[in-house]
Amino acid sequence: MLAIEKLASRYGRIQVLHGISLEVRTGEIVTLVGSNGAGKSTLLRAISGIQPVAAGSIRFDDQVIDRWRPHQRVARGIAQVPEGRQVFAPLTVEENLRLGGIVRRDDAIESDLDGIFAMFPVLAERRRNAAGTLSGGQQQMLAIGRALMARPKLLLLDEPSMGLAPVLVEQIFGTIGDLKARGITVLLVEQNANAALAIADRGYVIETGRIVTTGTGKELLSDERVRSAYLGI
Repeated sequence: MLAIEKLASRYGRIQVLHGISLEVRTGEIVTLVGSNGAGKSTLLRAISGIQPVAAGSIRFDDQVIDRWRPHQRVARGIAQVPEGRQVFAPLTVEENLRLGGIVRRDDAIESDLDGIFAMFPVLAERRRNAAGTLSGGQQQMLAIGRALMARPKLLLLDEPSMGLAPVLVEQIFGTIGDLKARGITVLLVEQNANAALAIADRGYVIETGRIVTTGTGKELLSDERVRSAYLGI
């Protein structure tokens, strides 16, 4: 579904991604792990079209999308849940969700909205409340729901467990597993490498803007170097 070849990106004169190559196959959960500043979020932003690409290519469904604008990528099936949730705080929960489907032109918005409320009942209870009044966990649910309203083929998740209590982290990772069962392909960036690799079909380890190790989730969980550097074992 997604094929990235020798991707480079920079902020001004500072190069952050150095020839990244990876692939995400249809129906997979692929996890990208690495330390802070390794380039994980920059890569997701490049895939979404909000971070310029200096070299290399991004192919999605066999089409080169390097020059596509962000809204075109959303319309074709790529949606991102950004780091830190980034909900529209003054707008209501329902208004945030409806914005997720803004590029759609079909007549299933209402049924999809009902589906999000069924997935996250707390959002249904607070649908008229301003998003800024939600707890961190509820805002994460809202950010995921907002992305799902775009009906993505590929969902990019950036640090979904950040700042959440353990019980909420477990719930969020359960939701990610449910998304795979619904046929949504997931590329997951996550500091909680243990939990992320446990649900991943495959994973990549990124260091200073370069892929240094790849394997199945199980292989990376048992890799001594990965265990020492990212799992605290």
